[in-house]
Amino acid sequence: MSPRLPGIIDDWLSGRGWQLRTHQLGMLEAAEAGEHALLVAATGAGKTLAGFLPSIADLIDNPSEGLHTLYISPLKALAVDVQRNLLTPIEEMGLEIRVETRSGDTPYNRKMRQRTKPPQMLLTTPESLSLLLSYPDSIDLFANIKTIIIDEVHAFAKEKRGDLLNLAMARLQRISPGLRRVGLSATISDPDAYRAWLAPYGDIDAVSLVKGEPGAPADLSILIPEERVPWSGHSGRYAAGQVLDLIEEHEASIIFCNTRSLCELIFQDLWSANDKQLPIGVHHGSLSREARRKVELAMADGRLRGLVATASLDMGLDWGNVDLVAQMGAPKGSSRLLQRVGRANHRLNEPSKGMIVPGNRFEYLEARACLDAIADGELDPEDFRPGALDVLAQHVMGIACAGPFESEALLDEVRSAAPYSGLTDEMWERILHLNSTGGYALKAYDKYKRLVEDSPGKWRIARPAVAKQHRLNAGVIVDNVMMDVRFRNGRKIGKVEEGFGSTLTIGDAFYFSGISLEVEGFKDADIIVRASKKNGQIVSYGGQRMSMSTHLAQRVRNFLADRSQWSRFPDDVREWLDVQSQRSRLPEPHELLVETFPHEGRHFMVAYSFDGWNAHQSLGMLVTKRMEQAGLKPLNWVANDYALAISSIEPVTDPQALFSPDILEEEFVTWVEESHLLKRAFREVAVIGGLVDRQQPGQRKTGRQVSFSTDLIYDVLKRYEPDHLLLKAAWDDARARMTELGRLVRLVDRAADTMVHVEASRVTPMAVPLMVVIGREQAPGAAADEAVLVAAEEALIDAAMSLD
Repeated sequence: MSPRLPGIIDDWLSGRGWQLRTHQLGMLEAAEAGEHALLVAATGAGKTLAGFLPSIADLIDNPSEGLHTLYISPLKALAVDVQRNLLTPIEEMGLEIRVETRSGDTPYNRKMRQRTKPPQMLLTTPESLSLLLSYPDSIDLFANIKTIIIDEVHAFAKEKRGDLLNLAMARLQRISPGLRRVGLSATISDPDAYRAWLAPYGDIDAVSLVKGEPGAPADLSILIPEERVPWSGHSGRYAAGQVLDLIEEHEASIIFCNTRSLCELIFQDLWSANDKQLPIGVHHGSLSREARRKVELAMADGRLRGLVATASLDMGLDWGNVDLVAQMGAPKGSSRLLQRVGRANHRLNEPSKGMIVPGNRFEYLEARACLDAIADGELDPEDFRPGALDVLAQHVMGIACAGPFESEALLDEVRSAAPYSGLTDEMWERILHLNSTGGYALKAYDKYKRLVEDSPGKWRIARPAVAKQHRLNAGVIVDNVMMDVRFRNGRKIGKVEEGFGSTLTIGDAFYFSGISLEVEGFKDADIIVRASKKNGQIVSYGGQRMSMSTHLAQRVRNFLADRSQWSRFPDDVREWLDVQSQRSRLPEPHELLVETFPHEGRHFMVAYSFDGWNAHQSLGMLVTKRMEQAGLKPLNWVANDYALAISSIEPVTDPQALFSPDILEEEFVTWVEESHLLKRAFREVAVIGGLVDRQQPGQRKTGRQVSFSTDLIYDVLKRYEPDHLLLKAAWDDARARMTELGRLVRLVDRAADTMVHVEASRVTPMAVPLMVVIGREQAPGAAADEAVLVAAEEALIDAAMSLD
């Protein structure tokens, strides 16, 4: 039996000749049964309406004041499109339902009013929700809440923001036991894992799985260069002219890049080739909100033909006129590509059109693997991990700010949040101890005494100022140290990382927001600039590069061993693999191929593991240290997603010894502790866990001040309390997130049993992409003659491909 819809909604649908889709009816049925629900439906399938429809229907049947539905978005900009998709039906039906947004950008007076007279529907972020729960009046505010809708749930669940959100849901469920949890996503490979994440106490059966119609398969292809598939690079810059032709052929295109630096670089390449003056723009997270909003509106109004963007546009925007998505460089995952291609053609019964522009020959194989995975319905694997301890420490302080709590009751509530279901009594006591003393080494300082135990098991904040300080500093997004970029009149353009900004001097020029900016001066943490005609450098950003997903890596390994697949590849890619098989070897999927060969008076070792850039970066550090100890005199190393190459003065004759499993027990620990890796991780957990404040009333600390404070505390704890809770949290971050330790462990394990060592007489075809990078890195400065570098590359390629 179909769920009953209020007549107003029936009339509205009929007036448009619409019928609800199966998954929209499924969401209504789950609501009528009082069940939590996870909706997995393609972009363009009406997920927003499906999520909100039960709330709209309930408010029609049972009009009420007060907060009824929370909508949680991963985007601070709280999607104008969501407001439109929600407000349009409400206005056209003439319903008296108030919808408002709340984020860090919401004016203070509106925030105050929302707590005393809230709308029926509030669109917000995990951070803003957590702050609302820190006020004593949160019990009244959320007493009658009926539904929480989590959009793009895949963007939250496996990260610290997801930990914070799940803890907030646990608190909401305690305040309003009848609360329904609803998750929405288009790209999930393991729905049951998300059902467990969504459910109270991980009770998967409490969450209904609602699946949308599959929709038309995406129209996906790989752009083949006009000349040859490049040997090196990872950007697809060579294809700027071809991409510009594609922009001209389509009504509106989004050109996705994997990094902000590449985004600016590709925009400059396109602009230089843009003889026909097609209107194109640039969009990434370091630009000011005003700059991003300007190009978003221009795109929505049809005034832009192309927009070069990063993950800042992966979610939340619905532009019906976009009919092409191009991915510059390999997408690194099938789910990511589908998410991005879903930005094109938001109509379920028409295919979205996407094209990958591979940066090199390995990336061509990865692009082909990605398209095959999508055709087979294989999405990126879901990698859930236990909840972060620094996030839990922050949440406990937020609950204490709302009022005193009983330790046992709060522990049960925390364990009802899936990421913390395995939290031990001992770890819980350590969380309370952290918030009440700062830890053994810091207990002499009053500033760390934020919690007080009034009677056994009953806790409160130590003083009223603690609550104000907590709310100023709450949140789990810890930015890199940034500098504002401004014109002399004060207008802000965006931010660059301090590491880049500190390299600039007056008169230097750099490309940002698509224009060349000349540095006029510096004021506090601001870079004062003016528009310039100078050729500028491209802004560089730190941060972690995306790594190729494990299932794409396995498909690439399979391609190398299965010649029957090669007929689908371009001629030059086929020839590359064929000569490799004759000159050296193509590894079987389970093997680790290690090649050694001399080149220009040095010796090289290249290991082809396909385990991703981050794991290879870590391995490069560890192996070169081991080579130093063995007297092999390593010189340098480079890594990409596919391989690691190390040069040395002495030849490597026994690579097996360099990859032995004890490298993770000895060199790894020493390297992490001696490098800045652990200090950077500690900076983040110290800020999130509340040991270091980012802001004081009336002022915000500079990034340098925060770094200085965290470094001091780190040194004290490492010396006097090495088992401190936040040092443990920093280690967890450093191992699991920054070095992709799981892949590193599997790589080393595989090396122990499956390593195949080939001693070649000279460079091999598969080594060329890495050797080119080494050659360019050793070129004498930025003024090196490009023609000389190209000639060196050609000589390298000739040597690798020659069968003599």
